[in-house]
Amino acid sequence: MEKVWLKSYPPMVASVINPDIFASLNEVFEEACQKYGPQQAFSNWGNTLSYKAWFAKAQDFASYLQNELHLKPGDRFAIMLPNLIQYPVAIMGAWLAGLVVVNINPLYTARELEVILKDAEPKVLLVLENFASVVEKAGHDITLPHIIVSHMGDMFAFPKNYIFNYVVRHVKHMVPPYILENCTFFTQALKKGRHTTYSKPMLRGDDIALLQYTGGTTGIPKGAMLTHRNMIANTEQVLAWLAPFVKMGEETIVTALPLYHVFSLTANLLVFLRLGAKNILITNPKDIPAFIKQLKGLTFTAFTGVNTLFNALANHPKFANLDFSKLRIVVSGGMALQKKVAERWLKVTRVVALEAYGLTEASPAICINPINTQDFNGSIGLPLPNTDVSIRNEFGQELPTNSVGELWARGPQIMKGYWNNPSETQQVLNVDGWLKTGDIAVIDERGFVSLVDRKKDLILVSGFNVYPNEVEGVIALMASVLEVAVVGVDNEMRGEIVKAFIVKKQAELTKEQILAHCRENLTSYKVPKEIEFVKELPKSTIGKILRRALKNPGQS
Repeated sequence: MEKVWLKSYPPMVASVINPDIFASLNEVFEEACQKYGPQQAFSNWGNTLSYKAWFAKAQDFASYLQNELHLKPGDRFAIMLPNLIQYPVAIMGAWLAGLVVVNINPLYTARELEVILKDAEPKVLLVLENFASVVEKAGHDITLPHIIVSHMGDMFAFPKNYIFNYVVRHVKHMVPPYILENCTFFTQALKKGRHTTYSKPMLRGDDIALLQYTGGTTGIPKGAMLTHRNMIANTEQVLAWLAPFVKMGEETIVTALPLYHVFSLTANLLVFLRLGAKNILITNPKDIPAFIKQLKGLTFTAFTGVNTLFNALANHPKFANLDFSKLRIVVSGGMALQKKVAERWLKVTRVVALEAYGLTEASPAICINPINTQDFNGSIGLPLPNTDVSIRNEFGQELPTNSVGELWARGPQIMKGYWNNPSETQQVLNVDGWLKTGDIAVIDERGFVSLVDRKKDLILVSGFNVYPNEVEGVIALMASVLEVAVVGVDNEMRGEIVKAFIVKKQAELTKEQILAHCRENLTSYKVPKEIEFVKELPKSTIGKILRRALKNPGQS
């Protein structure tokens, strides 16, 4: 009989949620907007949008999609936007029309965009004009019936919208020339939709809400089919975890991670929609000085990010001057949170950054640390309500407590499968609903899960397993190191050797100092045999370090 690990939920956290509390995400949206109508839902560059106005504009957009473009429930709608107020208006409008949203990274190259458009076959693409030239380049080999173009200042009030758009185009020259046929502007779409009649679609929980592409590390992105029920379940799971520590209608969350990433979409948009919170949208989190300037004079209660973002903020001298008096919830995901970064963040903000874990195929959250955790513990926490986790060997057999193996997960948030890809679906989903995460982990006696590393990032040195996270964590403890990434490189004698790429914090740091530190803290086969100093590390759009780009230069 198959054994399932028991969960050790923190006090006050519900162990069970109802994934069928709403029939669709549309019902979640409608309820929140009715309840919190006049309250601010979003703030971006000093501009705000209330819940009431959000619903009205989303419905106008839905009506345009239905009546002007004649889209039907189940048609795909692609969004290629950064964190601007247009994004929540568009995604909720698409869902109100019964469409399947396809999230697209606006920084994709024409080749990367083309791969996703060919696979998802959306009927319409909404793109920020800054990236419209990429759509033009990709469009020669694809069929894209409709394109909607948005300007950065579209949701600003007059005259700021004209001034902002003029500066973006003609002063900062941020919009490369483009020519697109069948093109409509976002503001025109809203205006046309306002004068047509919206029809509410009949949706079920099993209907697909989102195609979230993942698996680009293999060179072939796969569209994870996340249903309305999947995403509602994950929203309710996280909400149950937060419930004892949040107040309905009184939260403000900083959204620096892009909403086109499922971590931010679920954790920041959907969860805090249910809470009636205000979302502070940061359009370009890589510009740390501008990011800090946008938060100056504001108070906020919640913050999500990744290790590299926390590191960059905590090490900036002006970040400490912000008002953290109301900040209570800080969640880190996407990559391992390093101890040194967690300690620095705590020192500056006086709030513990809680490490969480998830993946696209799980909508995305699977585990999170208890909100009342007092210090960094190095684990990804406990499984969320209605979630089973298990450690398995290469044969799929369950391993006992404190054994290292692949983490499997099961729950109502697990995807339906990969779009048009049954063979890949069978590789990661078994008949009992277990998702093989591809992550190596261990579960202790209390039920806490700790990640060891990604299965595919494992380095094999003379038959010994070396996990990059461990070596990176040791090197990151050095005060002179700003960032570090570790990969395996081929070696005739040992199969692979460990190579470290390091960004210096202090110029006088030497390879000899790093090696001495590693020899003191790591067994010999884990000590890097090669060290390379670099000005910066390659990162994804959410700040996750791309080890594959270091191991195979030229890959993105």
